[in-house]
Amino acid sequence: MTYCLGMLLESGLILMADTRTNAGVDNFSTFRKLHVLADGPDRQIYAATAGSLSVSQSVISLLQEDQLASETGEHRRCLSEAPTMFRVAQLVGEAVERVGATVGEALERAHVDASVELLVGGRVGEGPIKLFLVYSIGNFIECTADVPFLQIGETKYGRPILDRALRHDTPIPEAVKIACLSFDSTMKSNLGVAMPIDLLVMPAAVGHAVLSRRIERDDGYFQDLADRWADLIYDAASGLPAPPWMD
Repeated sequence: MTYCLGMLLESGLILMADTRTNAGVDNFSTFRKLHVLADGPDRQIYAATAGSLSVSQSVISLLQEDQLASETGEHRRCLSEAPTMFRVAQLVGEAVERVGATVGEALERAHVDASVELLVGGRVGEGPIKLFLVYSIGNFIECTADVPFLQIGETKYGRPILDRALRHDTPIPEAVKIACLSFDSTMKSNLGVAMPIDLLVMPAAVGHAVLSRRIERDDGYFQDLADRWADLIYDAASGLPAPPWMD
């Protein structure tokens, strides 16, 4: 199990992903699920993956191979040639479809889950930042201002605070705080999601530096935030009136 979260705000893009993966109750490992697909002067593209580790790694590797093939003169479609983020989402969807027709089918014949989902976000040229959710069969949806976030993996525990506290005009520092609380809630309720957590923040202004950080288990801010949030929830619940029909 995993949890990945993407936020598309007026002030920029936020991507977060945990690093836990497991092949059974006694076989847990740590793998990076937040990837750099392109980082150049004219485009910055990132992806977070959830689902089958084998399939997701194959998709990322295929996209990287397509990029190398383009640089050596072979005529293959790649992210470096995509004119828009919409075309980027199409290319990632095509890679998912290609892997699904090979590795995915082999896993399904062996009765192994081959599902995969990706959050793909970034910017091409001076165009706007975009965020997409790519599904297992290669189709995708785009994040909008009405609901300024997308989730993949273990989504249910971390969603309530997003529905209540996040808006399209939420400043990035506030949104990062909300994202951390979303992950804390998820980890409290599902041991299949765990630290370290990878965080990426891309400001909306063209040319501003992208922040990349790994939040470890001993991160002082995250632990203090989680402790304070737990105390506030307890105090709020205790302060609410009891049902009058229980007297």
